Amino acid sequence: MTYSVRLLVMFCIINMLNYVDRGVIASNGVNGSRGSCSGGTCSSGSGIQHNPFRLIGVGLLVWTIATAGCGCAFDFWSITVCRMLVGVGEASFISLAAPFIDDNAPAAQKTAWLAMFYMCIPTGIALGYVYGGLVGGHLHWRAAFWGESILMLPFVILGFVIKPLELKGFTHNKKTKEYGQMLSPELQDETNNNGIKQGVPAVVEGLAEKSSLSSFGKKVMIEIHHFGVDMKELLQEKVYVFNVAGYIFYNAVIGAYSYWGPKAGQDIYHMASADLMFGGITIVCGIVGTLAGGFILDKMDSTISNAFKLLSGATFLGAIFCFSAFCFKSLYGFIPFFSVGELLVFATQAPVNYICLHCVKPSLRPLSMAMSTVSIHIFGDVPSSPIVGALQDYLHNWRSTALLLTSVLFIAFGFWFTAIFFRSVDRSNEQSEHDVPATERSNLRPLLDDGNDEAHTSQ
Repeated sequence: MTYSVRLLVMFCIINMLNYVDRGVIASNGVNGSRGSCSGGTCSSGSGIQHNPFRLIGVGLLVWTIATAGCGCAFDFWSITVCRMLVGVGEASFISLAAPFIDDNAPAAQKTAWLAMFYMCIPTGIALGYVYGGLVGGHLHWRAAFWGESILMLPFVILGFVIKPLELKGFTHNKKTKEYGQMLSPELQDETNNNGIKQGVPAVVEGLAEKSSLSSFGKKVMIEIHHFGVDMKELLQEKVYVFNVAGYIFYNAVIGAYSYWGPKAGQDIYHMASADLMFGGITIVCGIVGTLAGGFILDKMDSTISNAFKLLSGATFLGAIFCFSAFCFKSLYGFIPFFSVGELLVFATQAPVNYICLHCVKPSLRPLSMAMSTVSIHIFGDVPSSPIVGALQDYLHNWRSTALLLTSVLFIAFGFWFTAIFFRSVDRSNEQSEHDVPATERSNLRPLLDDGNDEAHTSQ
């Protein structure tokens, strides 16, 4: 097994554990346990100053502590804080793991590899339904959270001890042992002797001097300026904005499905075991749909325009099937239509993230993924679950609530369909001439390879 495949397998397992936690929360709600809630997501800012791989380890450590804290929660606010901290691990991991996979995947299989990675989202949620139901039923809902923490602990250790890879668009300064974005020659020429770029506004530098701030304070101000510049560049990319906007509405539906789906299914169709039923449908359709989306895009020729075509087509058809499913009064009509709908809807996972990675230059990919992750949670699945709950309290009809929720998928379709007509450029190879030299990259490659590799000992 090559180092790239080992890297993919490790990232897939971590991603699955991340989303098992989501399924556990939903399962607790169905099983009647109190104290479950869904929190927000935190993300690191721009300007990576440490090895990106180590940042994954830090994020997973926070995730592990936070999930253990969920099991120790004593009231609503304590579990709310822990749920918010769980997002730290996801944001740091997702925003960095996807660029690593994109860098190391074979050129003709990039979307397929991303599909394998994002396949772990529905798989993890589905396993969480089953895991939460079984553990919560036989032991206690707290034990489910503690079990997650124990399972993640080995990967936290790996994040700190294994030899890291370089990320395209970032370079390692051997003298300072710092990591930072690759600068273009123009910006490098503007760097003065003390390491502060002359491009920083004079007002910022003047304020720093008058206040006699430390070098750390100046560095923070410069990083804030860099973050603002990066965010401005990101938001000016119309392709990225429309892609994330569609993803927000899409995730609002998927998030509400994952939380309220078992409860709605139990109420509408009187399922004997809603956890197992929704878990089974989600895991099969999630795996097949996500993988199919990745492989189809690779066969279509992986371009941003083709990705939007696949996104809009799959979402439109998936919305029709899911909407039709909730119109059936019989469970035998609901299951096949909802299964086909989920199959189509999950086909969007790889293409939507492929666009996030390829519509920006390499050094912006972590920020692109981080802001995408933050946005789909803050504006998507975090508010959608309580909104759907409030809507159900008003309507007192789960069928009507489910139909209104499913209709939101058509809004996602609208954004992605519109983006087909934008001029899109694959910027993933921009600034490639400024990347780490091939000799250095070859020395850093044996991340998970056997220890007898010569390159491994060359350092």
